[in-house]
Amino acid sequence: MSRVTIAQPDVTLTLDMDGVIRGVALSEAMTGEAVQDWVGRPWAETVGTVGVDRVRSMVNDARTAGVSAFHQLTQRFPSGLEVPMEYTTVRLGGQSGLVAVGKNLQAVAELQSRLLAAQQAREQDYWKLREIETRSRLLFDASSEAVLLVRADTLRVVEANPAAIRSLGIAPGWEVLKEVAPRDQETVETMLLRARRLGRVPGIMVRMGPEQAPWTMKATLMASDPAPVFLLQLAPVGLAPDPVPPEAVQLEEIIEQIPDAFLLLDRQGVIRRANRAFLDLAQAGAPSQVIGESLDRWLARPGATLAVLLGQLQQHGSVRLFGTSLTGEMGAEAEVEISAVLGTGAAADSVAVVIRDVSRRLAPAPSDDPLRLALSDITGQVGRTPLPALVRDTAAVIERHCIDIALQLANGRRTAAAELLGLSRQSLYMKLNRYGLDAESETGRDGDG
Repeated sequence: MSRVTIAQPDVTLTLDMDGVIRGVALSEAMTGEAVQDWVGRPWAETVGTVGVDRVRSMVNDARTAGVSAFHQLTQRFPSGLEVPMEYTTVRLGGQSGLVAVGKNLQAVAELQSRLLAAQQAREQDYWKLREIETRSRLLFDASSEAVLLVRADTLRVVEANPAAIRSLGIAPGWEVLKEVAPRDQETVETMLLRARRLGRVPGIMVRMGPEQAPWTMKATLMASDPAPVFLLQLAPVGLAPDPVPPEAVQLEEIIEQIPDAFLLLDRQGVIRRANRAFLDLAQAGAPSQVIGESLDRWLARPGATLAVLLGQLQQHGSVRLFGTSLTGEMGAEAEVEISAVLGTGAAADSVAVVIRDVSRRLAPAPSDDPLRLALSDITGQVGRTPLPALVRDTAAVIERHCIDIALQLANGRRTAAAELLGLSRQSLYMKLNRYGLDAESETGRDGDG
């Protein structure tokens, strides 16, 4: 015969029909309290202020329905101890009274308090980590030393600080080994393998960047998600860099000041250099937002993409007035014309691009244009007139407009107008009659040729 263990309530109160306590029983966990003083007192007088109404509700529910719902309240013991309890009240048979059984919620309350404290501590730790991350980001961006974060499995750049972008022209997504001189690539691979085993290795000298200048490279392996990364610190070799020629400084200033957008791309269309005018077109706040990105990210017109532009460059070496549209980061669109040329000699891997905003030049015709107004009336019939009728009316409006323009160019001479339109005189006369233009061009009807 199986045994069934029945948990004893922590507090059992025997009540009369008015809610006055007639008997009290405590579990072993609650012994030591002189609860006999409760006998003869209303149950509502032994609980906290908030629990008074709940006690009255449980007593009324038990009297009318036989059992009450569970309610939480604070039970005050004669010793002054206050314990959170959960009670339900049951009516006994006939007028025998009521029984209220309660469970001690002190352990649950302590558990909830601990959980709340743990949540608060976790939130404080989270904000401390955010503060540390923010400080690290500020140091990363403000460092005058070129710093790269490179994925250990693919050796692709995950992040590059502004100093690295300015000095080396390296941006996120690039393969770091391709920026290293071929004779130093094996040395860099060996150094990274040692860094993977040891965590950190001393610096070595490598040649990298567009000018293949010497740099000191240090590598540190760091844990990251989804894969470990190498922290590469790069410092130029030598006490002072070679002075920049004044002509180069002036050229840089001019490129920044020209009103047209100027870009320097690699052969795959990835941006290596961008002036302020392009940042304005692309609605980007800083060069780091566009450097390392493909120009195709902002070209929006189908059939006039970066692939088409690069294909024409490969075929002809240069492209002029390549028409397309450009969409900025905030959604603004502009009609643009692109001129580009492939680099030669030392710049053979580069593409120079000039982008001009021609939106004003291609602005739509004024709203008082007769042809535009007539076509607007036809488009307003969409949904109310069958498509074949709309096409026929559109063709008639355009035909009438062309005839009118030809007559103006020919100063009303019908024979000359017919030649401009590639029509015979008889065909022109029929169309003039159809559109009511014969009265307007009465001069020169005969012998106007």
